[in-house]
Amino acid sequence: MTTEHQTLALILFSLFIAVTLGITTWVSRNRHGSAEEFYAGGRLFSPLENGFAIAGDYMSAASFLGISGLIALFGYDGLLYSVGFLVAWLVVLFLVAELVRNCGRFTLADVVAARMSERPVRIAAGISSVTVSVLYLVAQMVGAGSLVGLLLGDSGTAARTLTVVGVGALMVVYVSFGGMRATTWIQIVKAVLLMGGAITLTVLVLLRFHGNFDQLLTSAAERSGHGDRFLSPGLKYGGDWTARFDFMSLGLALVLGTAGLPHILSRFYTVPTARAARRSVVWAIALIGGFYLMTIVLGFGAAALVGPDAVRASNASGNTAVPLLAAFLGGGAGSTGGAVLFAFVAAIAFATILAVVAGITLASSASVAHDLYASLKRRHARQRSEVAVARASAVGIGAAAIALGLLAQDLNVAFLVGLAFAVAASANLPVLMYSLFWRNFTTRGAVWSVYGGLVPAVLLVVLSPVVSGSPESLFPGVDFQYFPLQNPGIISIPLGFLAGWLGTVTSAEEADERRHAETEVRALTGAGAV
Repeated sequence: MTTEHQTLALILFSLFIAVTLGITTWVSRNRHGSAEEFYAGGRLFSPLENGFAIAGDYMSAASFLGISGLIALFGYDGLLYSVGFLVAWLVVLFLVAELVRNCGRFTLADVVAARMSERPVRIAAGISSVTVSVLYLVAQMVGAGSLVGLLLGDSGTAARTLTVVGVGALMVVYVSFGGMRATTWIQIVKAVLLMGGAITLTVLVLLRFHGNFDQLLTSAAERSGHGDRFLSPGLKYGGDWTARFDFMSLGLALVLGTAGLPHILSRFYTVPTARAARRSVVWAIALIGGFYLMTIVLGFGAAALVGPDAVRASNASGNTAVPLLAAFLGGGAGSTGGAVLFAFVAAIAFATILAVVAGITLASSASVAHDLYASLKRRHARQRSEVAVARASAVGIGAAAIALGLLAQDLNVAFLVGLAFAVAASANLPVLMYSLFWRNFTTRGAVWSVYGGLVPAVLLVVLSPVVSGSPESLFPGVDFQYFPLQNPGIISIPLGFLAGWLGTVTSAEEADERRHAETEVRALTGAGAV
């Protein structure tokens, strides 16, 4: 890109940053500093507003950049991410949204601790939530580095490092000063921009092929160099049985992981009632469903118009497929139209990253303060000191995400999010399901369920090809790969459920029938909900 075109994109970047900082400043002047205000925005958002915010929180850099890139490179196999991310919301709608809103207050641990010994359960759930959040944050950092590296024409370490550090600093500012209210409005603005950008590109792609989707697929297959194999399963995950098990593992993680994501669960507390939470999810599903259908068009459009070779040359993992497609649709590299559309899409993608990292950071800092700190301090922790700890913990979480983001610069962002989903489905989902639906569930079962899913998931990732043993690994120069799959979900998710059952049946503790009955009534009717 020319200097003038880079300047245009940077102006759009700066404009969005200025708007979001303005929202944060406005909110910080009107807050009263309570835990309910900081964690849940005073529970004042409508279902429509919260639905847009959920969509803004969920449609991350993995969706906009990573999935389209995987489809552009691998065709049909990249579709798994679009399908998995969308189908997961049925689990949230039917099993989680209303019950969590009725039973909890701010975090996942609130739901579990309602009928257990509070301290060990909160510590376990807090550790798990922070782990999942940091993994998710890493994906956003990688997307930011790839995007700005492409924009500046410099994919070197220095440009990516500055970008990752800058995104980390901004997310700390959003969370520390604005809390949930500012984060929610940033996500709403971002959702509107992202849907507008996706619709624009989808229409332009379909116009190129006169509305003929079959012609689009045929052109993508021809340009891919793989022919009909590009439109069939197996190009990425069909080489051998290991790849097929990886495919099943990833599918399990995507479908079950959403219901265990801390930043998604925390959104249900920003509305006044369980009915509003359910309606929020319906709005979110409508927006998210439309968006993921458009990523399919964008991915195959990038394959057909830009070509997998050009996408791979720009970024080996395909993270820059959509910006390259935008430049092509606007008139090609060097043209004014191409530069304007590229800058517009790049700014939207950057807005996507900033909004998502703000939501994740807020959820993880809430877990540190409300679950870990408050548990250790017991009754001595007042709400105001808890909020102060949440703001301070945002800095530490941001630093950890920056460091890991710099390590994982060459991995596909959708793939990285798949790992976060696997950990969420392994550690958070089992304890949540058991707490809501199993009458005999005990404290030991809750703690074992969390650690029994979390530890194997993280350990298997460390021992997988993701970390070592291949040229695409985080540490390609060493080899301590003992687990063949890239996604641990197929092993770690059953282990989480098994550990919860085993901990319960071997526990000497008797399940508290009265507290279970109270929780059940509260979950199903909302009686006594905060």
